[in-house]
Amino acid sequence: MAEQIAEIGVVGAGFMGTGIAESAARAGVVVKVYEPQAAPLEHSREAIKVSLARAIERGRVTEEDATTLVGRIEWTTDLDALGGAELVVEAIVEDAEVKARAFKALDAVTRPEAVLASNTSSIPIAGLAAATGRPDRVLGLHFFSPVPVMKLVEVVIGLDTAQETVRRAEAFAAQIGKTAIKTKDRSGFIVNFLLVPYLMAAVRMYEEGFASREDIDEGMKLGCGHPMGPLTLCDFIGLDVLYSVCDSLYEEFKRDEYAPPPLMKRMVVSGHLGRKTGRGFYEY
Repeated sequence: MAEQIAEIGVVGAGFMGTGIAESAARAGVVVKVYEPQAAPLEHSREAIKVSLARAIERGRVTEEDATTLVGRIEWTTDLDALGGAELVVEAIVEDAEVKARAFKALDAVTRPEAVLASNTSSIPIAGLAAATGRPDRVLGLHFFSPVPVMKLVEVVIGLDTAQETVRRAEAFAAQIGKTAIKTKDRSGFIVNFLLVPYLMAAVRMYEEGFASREDIDEGMKLGCGHPMGPLTLCDFIGLDVLYSVCDSLYEEFKRDEYAPPPLMKRMVVSGHLGRKTGRGFYEY
């Protein structure tokens, strides 16, 4: 059985990176969160305080536990601070070149035995591994949003990922209370490979005037027992993020069901990205 991980690094203090940091800290893991600028780090710190305040209000944690949890997290603009991490999870923008540069930098500052993982939802792990001198210690750890609530992690096994690296990743997922499922390294992995065609079918249905947004969503909620309808889910994920995933899937498989409909492109360039901007398929 793999030993428990005592310290991790998280690159990216956005919504996903912050959620990963909170989940790990809840499980007793020391976390170093890195961003080159101070502002996102401060936003991340505040987001965790708000999350913990809600948990205290609901009786899920005590004030003492919340203070201890925050004390396990360090927010830093110094990449070298991640040097002691046994595992680093990258959770930055969904751009292959930007991620590859991050992996090259991490390869230089972390100890050789550290595992480097990407939270990518669609970018091939092989390209990220190739940016390092340790492709056997690189894999994907794809968390789901919101991370403190969602129990699933996809462990994405690259072409050169060692079995020991996979075991360590699965053990870490279990350590922080998640269920790991394993998938080969191909765009979309398991969940998005199945989810994206469904979401895009809903967008096309709405775009063509086949049904109203409300009826499309109600149909899937009441007819299939889904907790939210597909257009609401698109808004929740973020249309820019979803567009990137669609592009990646279409590039890899060249299948029409993965191509983002024209309406999505218009919405993204207009800044109608969903909940985070106050407007997507719905207004917030």
